[in-house]
Amino acid sequence: MDLATPYRLDPQVSLRPEEFGALAYHFGNRKLSFLKHPDLLRVLEQLDTEPTLEAALEAAGIERTRWVSFLKALETLESSEMIRART
Repeated sequence: MDLATPYRLDPQVSLRPEEFGALAYHFGNRKLSFLKHPDLLRVLEQLDTEPTLEAALEAAGIERTRWVSFLKALETLESSEMIRART
């Protein structure tokens, strides 16, 4: 994942907040993802409004020491078409 790239939720994805984090469901490919931490949900909520992935992580209040694990989770979400780069 490129920190300088802007990302967004796929338009066919719905997020449902839960105590553990959230459920993400893609109505197009019917994939369901469990977001296992509320911090990841906060990052996803920032994607559409922030100019870059880096800015979304910062706006969500994620400490830089945790970014590696968040980038891995976001890569997984991108490969399952939950998020995509904005153009």
